[in-house]
This record gives sequence, C-alpha cells and structure tokens, in this order.
Amino acid sequence: MKLGLGLGYWGAGPNPDALDLVLEAERLGYDSVWTAEAYGSDALTPLAWYGSRTSRVRLGTSIIQMSARTPVATAMAAITMDHLSGGRFILGLGVSGPQVVEGWYGQSFAKPLARTREYLAIMRQVFARQGPVVFEGEHYPIPYAGGPGRPAPATNPDGEPLGKALKPIVHPLRADLPIFMGAEGPKNVALAAEIADGWFPFLYAPEHEEYYREALAEGFARPGARRNQETFEVAAPVAIAIDDDVEAAADRIRPFIALYVGGMGARGQNFHFDVVARMGFEAEAHRIQDLYLAGEKAEATAAVPTQLVEAMAMIGPAAKIKEEKDRWTRSLATTLIVSGDATNIRTAAEIFL
Repeated sequence: MKLGLGLGYWGAGPNPDALDLVLEAERLGYDSVWTAEAYGSDALTPLAWYGSRTSRVRLGTSIIQMSARTPVATAMAAITMDHLSGGRFILGLGVSGPQVVEGWYGQSFAKPLARTREYLAIMRQVFARQGPVVFEGEHYPIPYAGGPGRPAPATNPDGEPLGKALKPIVHPLRADLPIFMGAEGPKNVALAAEIADGWFPFLYAPEHEEYYREALAEGFARPGARRNQETFEVAAPVAIAIDDDVEAAADRIRPFIALYVGGMGARGQNFHFDVVARMGFEAEAHRIQDLYLAGEKAEATAAVPTQLVEAMAMIGPAAKIKEEKDRWTRSLATTLIVSGDATNIRTAAEIFL
C-alpha cells in the first residue's frame, strides 16, 4: 500500500500549511502529492509550485477537468510538468459533472464517455510524437473541421483550409506518461480500465467494491486494453479524523459527504449521490439531498449516518484506525490519498508505511 497526500482545491484562499505538509509527506515516505480543481484554484499551478521544492514524490492532479482545456492544451501542460519534475508527473483527469461543465465552463455535458475516449486518444498522439496530430472525432476534430452545428473552418481566398496539423515542438520526456481517470459509474470505471493507467474512485468504501471489481474486469477484457489488474493503479481518496470520540471524529467528515451527496449536482443527476445509493444508503442519500437543496445544510450534515462515514473514512482513536488497516490493504486500492493536518499524515504513515 502506497500513500499519497491529497491537497484538494483551495477554498477562499490557499492553505498556508500546504507546503509544509508536502515536505513532511516526502520526508515520511509518501509516494505522491495530489492537487485538484473545481471552480476556483486550478490544479496545475500549485502542483508546479510544490514540485519545485521536492525531489522524490510523484506529482498528480486529482483531477483536471476536461472541459477546462482542450486535449492538446492538457497534453502540453502534462509534457511541461513532466519535464520540470524529472518524470514525476501523473495526469489525473475527469469529466466533472453538468453543474460545473455547463454552469461554469459553458459547454455541453453530452456524451461524456465518448468525449473522454477522444480526449485520451488525442493526448496519446501528442505524447507519442510520431507525427502531426490528426483526429477525426465528433467532439475534438483536429485540424478543425466544420460539421453539424459547427461553422465552416477558416479558408484562404482560394478556399483552402487554413488549419494545419502540427507536431509538438517539445519532445515529451515519456511517451507513456501515466493517465489516471476519475470515474464513479460502472460504465466510466470500465472505460478507465480500458484506456487509462489508473483510476480515482470517490466516496470509496472497501466493503462495497464488488461492482467496481466487475466494471474493472469488463474494461480489462476489452480488445486493446492498456493494463490489467496487476499493472493498473487505484488511487483512492480517504478522509482521516483522529479523535477519542468516534462521533466527534465523524462530525468532521459529515460536512464533506453532505456537500457532495447533497449539493455537488442536481436532483436526478448527481454521480456522488449514486455512489452512496449503490452502497445501500439510498434513503439516507435522498434525505441528505432534499435537505441540502432546500438550503438546510446543517440539517443535511446531521443526516449523514455514522455508519456511512465509517464505511468510507478512517475515524476515531488512532488505535481503532490501526485495527481497521486490513480492510484497506485488502481492497482494490493501491494508493490511499489522505488529507488533513500533519497529525493525520503522520498517523497514516505509522499505520501503512
């Protein structure tokens, strides 16, 4: 079991202790450091900043939102980060959800699986650098081509297209730069197993992973799959709250669960809600969502059952957390991405490293 430090995205401003946590994680033997983005801070800039002060830990995004950048822009950033870090970069990305894609980026959320397949195929071309990048896709045609619902491409006075297929100027440090996918639904998990090098589950609970195993197996069995179960990485974010009082520890995790189950998505279109419902907490998820969407956030937080928190987090006294180590080491996870203060990351290192 490897450990990663999850720094997430900023709230109103940056965490003043983030760099100290990164340096401590590297000292403790953590394998990786991860940054994220939602609709505030971006994932790449802080990661480059932290990477400049480290020498060993891998540097990953969990996740970059696909709608924020074109496939080649993301590939350019990945190549740049990989060079600057000496081959330590992991490109983690995902489709996000319609609330952010359409509400923040002003793009359509339609056909997320098809868009993801095209996105990764284009980036693999950039990383391979075997010729100019050309892709005849429905969502990301390169060079640009007109089509249904699209304006015609620019042309010169003779009607010749001005768009030109280009080969990246920079030679990528690694043609096989690893790509991890964030995925929650079975179809997207299977796609990750087929075309990616790793997968980020979310609101992950080791005792409720059978349908993930089935989805991964389906993806690995597809023709041309890049990996198998032995070579595929699963980087699972897990919250830790250390307190002699289990309920007090759970109270520190409940707001996070309530936010994602209740507020990060619309009624009827919330992937995080679906994860919790599949775990057997559908009635509780409906109550949390109803309260949250009604503006009753405190009540929604209180409605998160301790049993649900314990299923997907490490909470309570350090001794209790240590006793539960095996449920995580026996799981699909190859890396646990932990977050919190220095006490949290040291406790996790004592238990797992």
